[in-house]
Order: sequence, then C-alpha cells, then structure tokens
Amino acid sequence: MNGLDVLAFWTPSPFELVVIMVIALLLFGKRLPEVARSLGKGVVEFKKGLKGVEDDVDTPSYTPPAPPRIDPKVENKAPATYEDGGTPKA
Repeated sequence: MNGLDVLAFWTPSPFELVVIMVIALLLFGKRLPEVARSLGKGVVEFKKGLKGVEDDVDTPSYTPPAPPRIDPKVENKAPATYEDGGTPKA
C-alpha cells in the first residue's frame, strides 16, 4: 500500500478537527465568518451550475411542434343544403 492509498482514506479524528479549527482561527481571525460565508456562496453557485447542466442534459434537443389547436366555440358545419340536394344561393 503506497502513501496515496492511505491519504485517500484519511478521516480526521475529533482532536485533529479541533487543531485544524484553531489553526484556521489563528490564520483568519476576524475574517473567518466572511471566509465561511463566501465559501458557502461558492458551494451554492456550484450546485446551481450543476443543476443547470443536469437540466440541459435531461431536456431533449428537439421538441416536435404542438398540434394545431381547435377552438371549441367554432363549429365545423358542412354547408347547408336543400332537401333536393341543391345548395342555397346567396
């Protein structure tokens, strides 16, 4: 097993997390809330971008045209005819 395999499965213990937080507090001081806020905004923007890409992949590139709409108020009647088969004259 080489060093990269060990590094890939490393999870910090609670004591190590406290040490990392203390170092971060010393480095960033009063700016730590601003850094955390900007990091959070970056994560949100990344997720929005990822969602946009997923939507683009899921939607088809070609959508067939919609069928023509038929207005139910307009009645499609055949032209009026007389009983003898002739058509009315205007």
